[in-house]
Amino acid sequence: MKTYSIKDIAKMAGVSVATVSRVINDNGRFSEETRKKVLKTIEETGYQVDSRAQTLRTNRSYTIGIIVPDITNYFFAKLIEIIEGLLYELNYSTIICNTARDFQKEQSYLKTLSRKGVDGLIIISGADKFNSDIIELKEIPYICIDREPQNPKETVFIGSNHFQGAYDATLKLVSAGSKHPIFLTHTHSSTSSSRRFEGFKAALRDTGISYQKYNHYFEFNDNQNHYEKNLKDFLRANSKIDAIFALNDHIAALTYNVIKQLNIRIPDDIMIIGFDDIPSNIFLTPPLASVVQDIPEIAKISVEKLKSLLNSPKELGKHYKIQTTLAIRESIRKD
Repeated sequence: MKTYSIKDIAKMAGVSVATVSRVINDNGRFSEETRKKVLKTIEETGYQVDSRAQTLRTNRSYTIGIIVPDITNYFFAKLIEIIEGLLYELNYSTIICNTARDFQKEQSYLKTLSRKGVDGLIIISGADKFNSDIIELKEIPYICIDREPQNPKETVFIGSNHFQGAYDATLKLVSAGSKHPIFLTHTHSSTSSSRRFEGFKAALRDTGISYQKYNHYFEFNDNQNHYEKNLKDFLRANSKIDAIFALNDHIAALTYNVIKQLNIRIPDDIMIIGFDDIPSNIFLTPPLASVVQDIPEIAKISVEKLKSLLNSPKELGKHYKIQTTLAIRESIRKD
């Protein structure tokens, strides 16, 4: 197999060696058309960039670290898939670290990523506001997705408008006839789940429904058996419940099982709407309505803003909220 040099790439792409170097290092002036042409030639020839020499020459590793709390979660997994693809097109490699919502594990990963010399970090969700007060992170640009930072001026925050999504979903339940909706959640708190809860309560207030925690709120832990028993007891004790806003689609799917065991009909007796719109929603009986997050847009803006931070701090302190939409299906009665 022929080994190609940077001169070969330049000749085949019809540009100068200097231009190829600028594209590889993502440094200097060149058009988007030129960038695509050079990268296409590199891909077709299998040209290998000497990453060690590139790091020494540019003081960059062309590696991005991604911190995620649960890689099995559909939203996180899909988001990372798209982000990784976008970064690959920009000639960046990724190191993905799954913390399993463990704070100590997260801290350990952050220190490891710093030692590996990553150029930037993408922090996705998590239980608490992200704190960058680790000495090793002081010089590393980072963005937060769905996890509000403790120091907003140090980063860029991108996330769905969770408040509005939950507000719209709750309004939909009320407009479809609900008089007593409840908020169904788990014990894993996060800034996004807090915003969804606030949106739920705001919708109740604006529609004249008085929120009472013991009547409109149910929280469970990870033990599925306990969850099913406790939810059954809660529903039996609150026979007026006629709609459920579930924090996410996974919780909503578990709720389907409980409701059917109680011979409660969906949506005739209780309507349900979730959040995330995972693909399996359409296979539930009846298909589950859900709040849709614009994952491609979140990924696109996140990569754009991180790339901008790598070159200039002018984006620091900015906050980008991505609008949600509703996927209305048969788990909600028609208005």
